Amino acid sequence: MTVRIDLHTHSTASDGTLDPAELVRAAAAAGLDVVAITDHDTTDGWGPALRALPPGLRLVRGAELSCRWDGEQPPVPLHLLAYLFDPEHPALVAELTRVRAARLARGERIVDLLRADGIDVNWPQILAQAGGGTVGRPHIAQALIRAGLVATTSEAFGPDWLGERYRLPKEDIDVFRAVRLIRAAGGVAVFAHPRASRRGRIVPDELIAELAAAGLVGLEADHEDHSPAERAHVRGLAAELGLLVTGSSDFHGSHKTVQLGAFTTSVDAYEGIVAAASGVTAVASG
Repeated sequence: MTVRIDLHTHSTASDGTLDPAELVRAAAAAGLDVVAITDHDTTDGWGPALRALPPGLRLVRGAELSCRWDGEQPPVPLHLLAYLFDPEHPALVAELTRVRAARLARGERIVDLLRADGIDVNWPQILAQAGGGTVGRPHIAQALIRAGLVATTSEAFGPDWLGERYRLPKEDIDVFRAVRLIRAAGGVAVFAHPRASRRGRIVPDELIAELAAAGLVGLEADHEDHSPAERAHVRGLAAELGLLVTGSSDFHGSHKTVQLGAFTTSVDAYEGIVAAASGVTAVASG
């Protein structure tokens, strides 16, 4: 029997459209055996997801950390998937709290810029739509869609809108510090979609080698934003550096077209992540 493992999904705790309970139920309905909840810079979805965990589904608790590499100017934004870390580790909690506060302030500044240009978007409404989750540009994109200014999230992220004209830098975590924090919290760091050139700038392989030496455990290869050639490159680099290879949907509900389980992780890679973690365990319903 094939075990289906999806290690990258988002709920309303950040910028997904399903709440954590709905997310785990949808994962079970999609035929997954293991799902990771990896909201941006928060663990707020962990408890509700655990309480709603359906029989037969195993939950990997994680987060997607907003990071930066300062080797170029402006710094290159990138994301690390952090799995099975201690959610109460003081240094990591402090850094995630700082990043979420900065993200909130940035969102409000973007809305101020839009409103200064006569664009009718409302910050309190955006906050309400986020429902207490980590606010990001996808929430502002939804406001632009509701206002009839753009048709899709992709259009909202284009250069005329949030992709360039109304884009502001984020106060992300230095990527080497992030790897150290994840390790100190007993977690496992995997580089999310490292070659996704369609998202913007990518980092050189030399940086990934340095991160591997610093404690990076894996690379996400199979992802909707990787071309077949990019996936092959990531697999080759992982083999060269002795890193695990993961695959996942990066599911966001209706904010994206990709479905749960669209890309999956091998059992061997999953077991490698679980074996390397000492923060919290993967959990099945009781």
